[in-house]
Amino acid sequence: MELIQNNPYRIAGILSNATTKELEKQKGKIKAYAKVGKEIKSDFDFQILRNINRTEDTVNKAFSNIEQNQDKVNYSLFWFLNASPFDKTAIEYLKNGDEEKALEIWEKVTTNKNVNTKNFSALNNIGTCKLLSRNTFDIKTGIEAKIKLIESEYFENFVHSVADETFTIDNQKQSEKLIDELLIQFKNQYVSSEILQLFSGCNKTTQNYLSKKFTEEPLHTIESQIESCKKKRKADKDNAYEFGLKLFTNTKDDLSFLKSLIGTNDLKYKTAADQLANEIMQCGIDYFNESQEKSSNEDYLTQAQELNKKALSIAVGKLTKDRANDSLATLEEMKDREVNQAIALLHSIKLAYDNAISKIEAQVSAMRMTMSYNQSINYSKVDKMKASCLNWDRVVEVVSNGISINNVEAIQRCSNQSKISEYKNLVDFLFGKLGPIQINQVKHLCYWKDVRAAQAISTAKKVGSTMSSAADKGGCYIATMVYGDYDHPQVLELRKFRDEFLNKTIIGRSFIKFYYRYSPKLVEKLENKQATNLIIRKGLDQFIYIFQDVIKK
Repeated sequence: MELIQNNPYRIAGILSNATTKELEKQKGKIKAYAKVGKEIKSDFDFQILRNINRTEDTVNKAFSNIEQNQDKVNYSLFWFLNASPFDKTAIEYLKNGDEEKALEIWEKVTTNKNVNTKNFSALNNIGTCKLLSRNTFDIKTGIEAKIKLIESEYFENFVHSVADETFTIDNQKQSEKLIDELLIQFKNQYVSSEILQLFSGCNKTTQNYLSKKFTEEPLHTIESQIESCKKKRKADKDNAYEFGLKLFTNTKDDLSFLKSLIGTNDLKYKTAADQLANEIMQCGIDYFNESQEKSSNEDYLTQAQELNKKALSIAVGKLTKDRANDSLATLEEMKDREVNQAIALLHSIKLAYDNAISKIEAQVSAMRMTMSYNQSINYSKVDKMKASCLNWDRVVEVVSNGISINNVEAIQRCSNQSKISEYKNLVDFLFGKLGPIQINQVKHLCYWKDVRAAQAISTAKKVGSTMSSAADKGGCYIATMVYGDYDHPQVLELRKFRDEFLNKTIIGRSFIKFYYRYSPKLVEKLENKQATNLIIRKGLDQFIYIFQDVIKK
């Protein structure tokens, strides 16, 4: 330990309880030697210490440092004194390099014994020897010996051995001075947890003081990090997630150390932890609000949840925990917000449709009750009424405005499979009522499969229901599937072939009926078979080429 190796008493070449006369004599002698550059040796240059180079400056400084009573006490606690026959014998062994024998003598009068007038100096001397060791157990023993001496009623004897008889001292303050000095000595040798372990055998008063010393730096670091994060967050909310994450990472070790040192019930820990949790939480809230306002494509909800969970893991106070839990609950609800809103909108459309159908069926039932024997209901007309019971163009407009592409992207990220299933069923219901062009306008709703099959089915229904009309504008079921667009030029050519050729003959109309009866099932099987679709497309291209050539001729 440096404070022992370069102790002023050692440089002066005396023990710490030397008399004033001995001190002055040694001072004159050592200064004279130093002045002429003569090598100075002392009986107390113990072999357990490394060599020392005394100069005139270091000697002058050493004697200057031990002029005041308080300084004498401070430095004496890190040196040796001879205040009993045991000390005299043990010090002789030290002079001869037999540290083991010296320790044996001092331990004999101190081990398992209370401090008294005969062993207080031995307790100090054994502590000094132990502090010179590199073994942490020895150092721990040395610290305990020093603290035990200072806190005893016989520390006064020690003080009066090294300072004036009139000098009084506060034991507690002296203990704190010793601890402060030891912490300086240990700073670059041990980490905080190791230092605390060295003091683990000391009493509660020492532990409390250490806690105070060790909490100051991490508390200050945490407070500084919080303030820095707060300034950055307010200036740049777009990056508040990164700021919150960095704050959590940068303070994690300090907070963990505080927790191990003073516990979660300590007011200082509670305050620091809750302030930290609140700032991390606020980063998540600001980031979410800013991202939502700017319609960000980032998964900002999940990121905000992440920060809130980290805040909850830190929070100690009930108010902070409640705030974090409430925030998480709100975010959890908002996590499914898009799918919930979409379901609500689509469900309202289905409900309106069901109500309209119920009214039509009620009217049919009422008519049936009042009809005469030879009268009948035109169910074809009833089917047309049901098909147009809602203004589907208006429905498409409402759906387009209510469920955006960004909403659907959020729905895709939803982990609630029950809600996803409900959403898909409602989309399938809607597509089952719309025409192919209408489906194309809201095709972004159906992210899990190609909408070409739905468009083709819609086309088939439309054409099948108006087969006798030459002006019909229905599309080709299979062609819509393979070309991917109801209004594709090739699809238009096939419609032209249907209307201008097939629909004008009995055989052609029979083929049309046959085609629209069985082609929906065929398309369902071929929908995702790209190779087969490519073959069909090439065949249709060839047929259209021949058809166009015939028309030209």
